[in-house]
Amino acid sequence: MRHPLLILLCIATTHLSAQWEVFPTEIDVPIGYSPTTVVMPPSPLDLQVLFVGGVDMVQTTATYGNEAGETHAKEWHDFVGFTPDVDGNSLGWVSVNHESIYRDDRIGDGGGMTVFRVDRDPVTGFLNVMDQELEDGRQGKYFNVDFVNTVGETGMNCGGISSRVDGRIWTAEEWFRRDNASINNGRFSNYNQFGSGPFGVGFDEDGVGSSANQGVRDLRRWVVDAPDFPFINGDTIDKYQNFNWMVEIDPRQAKAIRKQYNWGRQGFEGGTVSMDNRTIYLGVDATPAYFVKFEADLPGDFTKGKTFVYKHDAPEKWIEINNADTSAMLNFAAEGLKVGGTMYDRIEWVAINPENGLVYMTETGRDNPARSWADEAAQGAVFAPHHLARAAEQNGISPDSADYWDYYGRVLVYDPETEEVSVQIEGGPFLPEESVPEDQYPDKHMSNPDGLNTMLIEGKPFLVICEDLNGTSYGRMPSDAAVSHRLCELFLLDLAIENPTVDDLIRVTATPVGAEITGAMPTPDGKSLLVNSQHPSGSNPFPFNHSLTFAIHGFDQILLTDLDEPEQEEFVGEDFRVFPNPTVQTVHFEDMTDVALYDVRGTRLRVYRQVRQIDVGHLGAGTYFLRDDGGRVVQFVKE
Repeated sequence: MRHPLLILLCIATTHLSAQWEVFPTEIDVPIGYSPTTVVMPPSPLDLQVLFVGGVDMVQTTATYGNEAGETHAKEWHDFVGFTPDVDGNSLGWVSVNHESIYRDDRIGDGGGMTVFRVDRDPVTGFLNVMDQELEDGRQGKYFNVDFVNTVGETGMNCGGISSRVDGRIWTAEEWFRRDNASINNGRFSNYNQFGSGPFGVGFDEDGVGSSANQGVRDLRRWVVDAPDFPFINGDTIDKYQNFNWMVEIDPRQAKAIRKQYNWGRQGFEGGTVSMDNRTIYLGVDATPAYFVKFEADLPGDFTKGKTFVYKHDAPEKWIEINNADTSAMLNFAAEGLKVGGTMYDRIEWVAINPENGLVYMTETGRDNPARSWADEAAQGAVFAPHHLARAAEQNGISPDSADYWDYYGRVLVYDPETEEVSVQIEGGPFLPEESVPEDQYPDKHMSNPDGLNTMLIEGKPFLVICEDLNGTSYGRMPSDAAVSHRLCELFLLDLAIENPTVDDLIRVTATPVGAEITGAMPTPDGKSLLVNSQHPSGSNPFPFNHSLTFAIHGFDQILLTDLDEPEQEEFVGEDFRVFPNPTVQTVHFEDMTDVALYDVRGTRLRVYRQVRQIDVGHLGAGTYFLRDDGGRVVQFVKE
């Protein structure tokens, strides 16, 4: 399969001429380099910081007896969701997760989520964060999502679901809680004290561990108020059992709607909605992870339907789990084990290709997964076929062998038509030596893919892949950079490429020292990609010392051209003729063609498909450029 290269039009306005040059297929980041800012992508892409955690102020509801007001937003930005504004009064609403668990009297203990509304500036093309007034009376730009007064606190808001169909948003409560002490990471022996959270425990002046500003304080038993789910509504459960659900929110009003008790309690990371609005595919960050789906009885009503676990070697590959059984939903992993589900090594984000319905999943991997899934294998759960094949290649072992490794992870693809899961792209390349100096390190290396989405560029689907390194050993970083530096990169992968390898990845940006790169949400107009820089080093310059949400603009300026097609080569040196030139109203071509229209700054104004003429009467007087589907460029004058 030929690989479309990214091309940009470079207009030399001082000479009133046009020329073409190849768009860089990756940013230039030396592996040993430690950036202290988000790495700028190459032209025509541009970068804008939208939301800075710990700095921007969020509007809060009355919480824990405190009046409604405002406070600094939480940090640890992870998931980004986007809800289009169907009324056309703005571009839409952005939802950002906070993968944290610390106390806050105004926002609420545990995790959190921030929403804000954006519109596109007609002059700059950047996004403006808009002022809003919500139904509950809150006014401002950034709003805390109210979980405390609706569904109870959340923990570790990590990934989530952003529906391609109607913009509905779910947030995932990831880090799995096994008892009340583990809500707070079990760092304190007193069951009623709140623990360390992901930021690490603080210390007082005597060097004694301090729980200041950490954890969840109220660990009383929880009475479930969920009339949509009669099987559990009104039940009293332990507090930890009200964590680890997918939670639907209303981004327009910044409040939670429901915890999705019928999808099971799991260490959720991501999910996606089928284009018919019937099926939810869910990813669980665990080893073993079971691939899960929910099928609604009616499109868009996800309160009624069936929940399944995938088993690749069964005659019917989707095994139903009784989602009206409270015990089954509270202990979902045990149900997956009972039916002998297929085991994966940390399924994190899940994305769908809206063009064909294929479902993609990041399988992040774990250095030595055997100790995490050997017991389940002994009890009847089965390994995914690609793990059996990989283990066989590793000296003929089994995935439950202590010698089995999965350092780099991969992206998987599920085909709903065949119900088969296969490998889309493997991480790596595998480096047999644990320590590899920088001068011997490969130009491209993908380790531990985590955040994932699909994006259409010039109408063609690409995967957007975000790294989150499990570590720096085993070739994830060169040995001379491993101790002090992790470089998490964002890649594009053209889904038209058959059997892609790491060399086919297009590196777009990277986050600063200490940060994970995640989020990866395209705007519905296809012009921008929203991304998070999570938990960066505090030594970076402002604002890159905070978790932040940024936008990469200009994807509508990227033109995809297959330079390898032989019929295009014959156009080299030939003229692309248009007439009349100059023109007042219409430009004609000699043949039917695709054309892209540019102004003198190189800004692409419009693409026309299979035309013999175009109307340019709406353009202002001046010089413009046209590029045909053979890569030829012509200048014309609009009078």
